[in-house]
Amino acid sequence: MAAGARSAPRAAGRRSRASSRRAGRTRATSTAGKAASSPYAAVSPSAVPAEPPAAAVRVIRAGQGPTVASEQAPYAATLLSARPPGARRDIYHLRAEPGAARTSEPHIPGTVEHLIVSTGRVRAGPAGELVELEPGDCPTYRGDVPHSYEALLPGTTFVLVMQHV
Repeated sequence: MAAGARSAPRAAGRRSRASSRRAGRTRATSTAGKAASSPYAAVSPSAVPAEPPAAAVRVIRAGQGPTVASEQAPYAATLLSARPPGARRDIYHLRAEPGAARTSEPHIPGTVEHLIVSTGRVRAGPAGELVELEPGDCPTYRGDVPHSYEALLPGTTFVLVMQHV
């Protein structure tokens, strides 16, 4: 086919092999499928109804929202936004205190994490690539490899955006 030329539309109900693979991959990477193994299972999108499209401003006040505490470190995660249908991201507000690091096993392939430090200091990132972060810092790193978060000062808070690709 010539460059820029388009093929005829597919018959209704038929998918290309590529779109069938993408649809299968979407099902395979669904957050609901990993809920049982997720450290955030208690507040994962499978446990919280998907959000309807926002019709007005919605505010989650500090200290409110579904929260889960870690059993391995002084760490708590509050789900700020469950992924709406069609989107593949979760947003958490985290509070952490100095002590043990919070380690995380790899998430589904293609996961990327964005961390925005609000207060305190945190050491975070993939194993072997940890960085120390201060308020306003925003690293982006692979979440599909082992990684960790460790508060370095009391009262450390940060926002974590998990993007599932």
